[in-house]
Amino acid sequence: MSVSTSAPREGVAVVTVDRPPVNALPVRGWYALADAVRAAGRDRGVRCVVLAAAGRGFNAGVDIKEMQRDPGYEALVGANRGCAAAFSAVYDCEVPVVAAVQGFCLGGGIGLVGNADAVVAADDATFGLPELDRGALGAATHLARLVPQHLMRALYYTSRTATAAELHAHGSVWRVVPRAELRAAALDLAHEIARKDGTLLRLAKAAINGIDPVDVHRSYRFEQGFTFEANLTGLADRVRADFGRTDFGRADFGRTETGGTS
Repeated sequence: MSVSTSAPREGVAVVTVDRPPVNALPVRGWYALADAVRAAGRDRGVRCVVLAAAGRGFNAGVDIKEMQRDPGYEALVGANRGCAAAFSAVYDCEVPVVAAVQGFCLGGGIGLVGNADAVVAADDATFGLPELDRGALGAATHLARLVPQHLMRALYYTSRTATAAELHAHGSVWRVVPRAELRAAALDLAHEIARKDGTLLRLAKAAINGIDPVDVHRSYRFEQGFTFEANLTGLADRVRADFGRTDFGRADFGRTETGGTS
């Protein structure tokens, strides 16, 4: 598992996640991502952060296998807290964050992208929350920042996905480009932002967060409480037992036993 930071252009830091096969993160991965985003935002030479991923897709959520191996609730609690930390790091980053999304963006991926300041997507990108198929609840807070309320509910209840073009039509994706052009397009937007005064950008980010109509931290943690309830009652275990063995255990990235929840 790798979370790396690079500086391809002046004033721009790129935080990249690379965890094959589908960028589904274990507990330590979520904390590593949170640390990298926070560090980039604290760097006074950085005026914009690009959040990117290597491989077939952007992010497939938490590592389900890690939870299945745990006889208790330590992995679940760790994943809940790790996701909350990573999502908060993106939202609270001192400078704007541009998400560069390719392929599948599921579960925890929605939490990251929904808390970003701007989204650039490849034309093969799909966005969704398969939480109900994974015995979990969460990140509706963040999906609601990407699509209108009724569409969010329909996507959540059905576990269906929306395309990058559909999100662009709703105004939540800045640009949709061919996959080969994704990195350049994200860097172009980040570089345009980074040409502004760094101190003023930090003030602008704090001001915009301050007028946000939804407290994303409280809202997401409220959702997570129901995930824990589902686990305590055994409901989540029954749903997860079928993950990868039934039609609803299949996500856009293909049949696998990794990925999905937030």
